[in-house]
Amino acid sequence: MREIEASKITETVARLCKQANYEIGEDVLAALEKAEQTEESPLGRAVLRELLENAQIAREGLFPLCQDCGTAVVFLEVGQGAQIVGGDLHEAIEEGVRQGYTQGYLRKSMVLQPFSARINTGDNTPVVLHTDIVPGDQLRIIVMSKGGGAENMSRLAMLKPAQGREGIIETVVTAVDEAGGMPCPPLIIGVGIGGTAEMTMLLAKKSLLRPVAQPSPDSEVAELERDILERVNDLGIGPMGLGGHTTALAVHAEVMAAHIASMPMAVNFQCHSARHREAVL
Repeated sequence: MREIEASKITETVARLCKQANYEIGEDVLAALEKAEQTEESPLGRAVLRELLENAQIAREGLFPLCQDCGTAVVFLEVGQGAQIVGGDLHEAIEEGVRQGYTQGYLRKSMVLQPFSARINTGDNTPVVLHTDIVPGDQLRIIVMSKGGGAENMSRLAMLKPAQGREGIIETVVTAVDEAGGMPCPPLIIGVGIGGTAEMTMLLAKKSLLRPVAQPSPDSEVAELERDILERVNDLGIGPMGLGGHTTALAVHAEVMAAHIASMPMAVNFQCHSARHREAVL
């Protein structure tokens, strides 16, 4: 067994929280720069330039990219040969978020009793934690800061199998059209297909971790991603909902098997900031 100190996990999560909120990934920057060159709408191009300038200011000044520093969603891949020592794994993650959001002057957005009192926890915990056990002896930590505007536009659909490919496309396009500018486009659109209701939602969210515009390795799924992206960008919503062709930078779909009587699917939007960072211990 390979030992990993809980304190190291806390330190790493705190750092990733800050990095995710200060720095857009190079893949997203490249996609925004490309969009700024190809967008036909003058207003759309101006918005894209503003987004790129905002990203530069945030990175150089260590300022949050957005006022909404998001729910802390943490994905863990725990190697079977790894042993966490010196503390509880879950608490180490929680403490990392507390430290990262406090040290980084990031807005704390989590509230208890969301249907009534809505009392802010003051440190952006609790964490939304997803854990997978994988081969090896390492611990992969991915921190995603998920803003409320984009997350609020999520969609779960339990389609009939007969609705097929076109049903999936129509569901995504309708979700984008109804969302308009609320999820802060240009978007990265995550699509989950198959599994069960809760699994397809998780597939959609996990797909957002793929480098922007990297197509699915499955050629059929990659073709579906291209077709959805084309339909979405024909809506004319544009950057920040102000018109143009760049409503989405990419569509990422993840697919798994489904029951013979079911075709669950989900849509999860990521705003143009696409904030996530990862590390391996």
